[in-house]
Parts: sequence; structure tokens; C-alpha cells
Amino acid sequence: MPAPDVAALLVELERSEPDVADEARTAVEWLTGGEPLETVTQLDVCEFLWFTLPIKVDGNRESTAVSLGRLLRLGGLDRYAALCDSPTTTEILRTYEREGEEAGTAAYHQALKATGVLPPDVPELQWSTIMGPEELGAHVACSAALELAMLTAADFDGQVGLTRRWLTEARAELGGDSWLHRVQGERLNRWVLGRGPARRELAQPFEVRLHAPVPACPLPALQGLLALAASEEGVPLRLPPSPEAIALRELAEHSLGAIRHFGTRLIITAEGRRLLGSPDDLWEAATALLLAQGDSDLTVSAGEAALLLLASGDPMPWPSLCGKVSEVIGGEGWRPDDVASTLATLLRHITALGLGVTLDGSVRLTPVGQSAALAALRAHALRPRKYVSV
Repeated sequence: MPAPDVAALLVELERSEPDVADEARTAVEWLTGGEPLETVTQLDVCEFLWFTLPIKVDGNRESTAVSLGRLLRLGGLDRYAALCDSPTTTEILRTYEREGEEAGTAAYHQALKATGVLPPDVPELQWSTIMGPEELGAHVACSAALELAMLTAADFDGQVGLTRRWLTEARAELGGDSWLHRVQGERLNRWVLGRGPARRELAQPFEVRLHAPVPACPLPALQGLLALAASEEGVPLRLPPSPEAIALRELAEHSLGAIRHFGTRLIITAEGRRLLGSPDDLWEAATALLLAQGDSDLTVSAGEAALLLLASGDPMPWPSLCGKVSEVIGGEGWRPDDVASTLATLLRHITALGLGVTLDGSVRLTPVGQSAALAALRAHALRPRKYVSV
């Protein structure tokens, strides 16, 4: 049965409890945004009570929450009404009042997570804190599915299991598409269109290419190093390694955490054993190093432009590569003061991993290097969008 009409409920509330009707009207307008009451979910109610109400709505917040509860109870939405005057809501609202917005927001996030209706991050998707329309639709729909599953206890294999199924299964309401595909398409489109004109022109051909995952490729140099570190002898430090070997060791030790010093040897770590045992995970971790998130935004932008230029596998003279990358990131608003130094670090990583070669002053990616460039670009394009403070 559909939920009662909001206007009719307000008329009835004005008749029976006129002292709370105005607050209830304000609250329900914020809660529903003019949509029918039957579209409201538990996530909507919690986000209103624990975030919107204390930050955006004036007046006595506790009284407003109680008034909204009266309206919802009048409409038969007892479970949502109970949230309005619950000890949790009272405590969160008082935390905002006593300790400020930061403490209140922290209490809101903790309480929201405890409800069980907040879709968790899953291997296929980390949720953004800044969501586009498709991702927001997926998040809301998945939350409603979690809420229903908890109420019915039917076919419920936990938050992670349900979220993964909800995201990856073809859905009739999406014309046979999946929510995951929709979200990834939205993120790829934003990645292409959200920057300067030169960058957009360079990235545009990759929007379709990056929709599908890039199959993992063997990485013999890295796999060989980890296998040697896993042996009884480990990797001896007494022999002077080549520059490429030094770079590879640094990546394996400091970036991947896959090996560590033990006396006069390098030995494998638990993380290294995990990566050695999973070629897919090793590929994902290694290709991510090409656009390491720990670097500055300028470094990542320069590296991204370089990979876009090199992904075809055609050789590119070093001066031309530096000049083109400078042009691209300059159009994004950066001051490309030291592009050559930034790209030299990227090239060092590429060479160490056996993904490319430098010949006659030109840089060229191998076929595996081309796949690695696409994998790094795809992971970067599909990353969740976060507030700077998150």
C-alpha cells in the first residue's frame, strides 16, 4: 500500500497537534524534496536527521525531529518515526550543538555505518563522496535493497555480498545494463571532460577503450625478483646491481612493501607472497605505480598525459614528449616548470618494470607496457571522487 499523501497528513496533524505542524512541515519538505513520501528510505531519514537537520535547518532541531516523527507515525511509518526520537538522534544533535560540526559529522558517519543500510566499498567499486547522478542512483538503490534484505532476512548474504550482486547483475530497470557499468561510464566521461581542452582532446579516444578491464600480463622482472626474495637465499646485497635492478628493488620494497632488508639479504614480506601468488593483484599493484596517488597532483597529471601519448606504442622523441606534456598540463592550469624531471621518474619506473625502452633518444612502450599504461589510466579514471579533507 502506498504511503499517505504528505499534504493530507499535514492537514490531519494540524487538526490533532497544531503545535508541531509547522516544524513537521519544514522537516518533511527537507526530507522528501517534494517527492512522494513512499519514495523515502531509511538512508534518507538518517541523513536528514543526522546531517541535514543540524547543519542546514534553523530552529530547535530536537523539537523538529520529534515533530517529523509525529507526522511519520501518523502515516504509519513507525520504523522511521522511531528514528526521529531515538536516543541516537538526540545524542547526535546534541553533539553538533556542544562540540561543533566536525564532531557531529563524525558521530553521524559512525551511526550511519551501524544501521547496515550504507552500501560498503566492494572490490568492484569504492564509493565517491562526490557522486554523479548515476552513482547516486546506484547508491540509493543499493541502500534500499540492503534495507529490504535486513527486514525480510531473505536471500541476504551480508552487506558486501548483496552490494556486489546489486552492482554487477543486469537489471531490467536499466534496460539490461548493470549499475556498475553505469557508474564506471559516468566516471570515465567525467575523467575525459573535466579538464583543459588539450587534455580532453588527448583523452577522448580512450573513453571507449577503457570501459573494459585490461587483462593482466606477466611481469617477469618483478616476478623474478619476488621469487628470488622468497627463496632460502633471498636477494644478496653484495653484488652491485644495474640501475634498472636498483629501481626495481626500490619499487618492490618502498612502493609495494613486497620485500625488506634482513641482514645482508632482501627477503619477501607477507604482502610480497600475496602478490607473488596472485598475478592479477601483482599486475594491479604494479601498474598503479605508474600514476601513484601519493605523488603531487601535478606529477600525476604529467604522468597521465605521458601515458596517453605513449599508449599507442609508437616511439616518441624525449624532447617532443616533454613538450607535448607541458602543453597538455599547461592547459589544465598547471605551471609546467620541471616536466622533464617528473617524466624521468616515470620513465625510470617503466624501464625497471620492463614496460618500455629508450632508443636513439626516443621512448617506446612494449606491448605489455601499452597494456600497463591502459590499466593505470583506467584505474585512475575510475577512482572515487573525494573531498580534499576526506
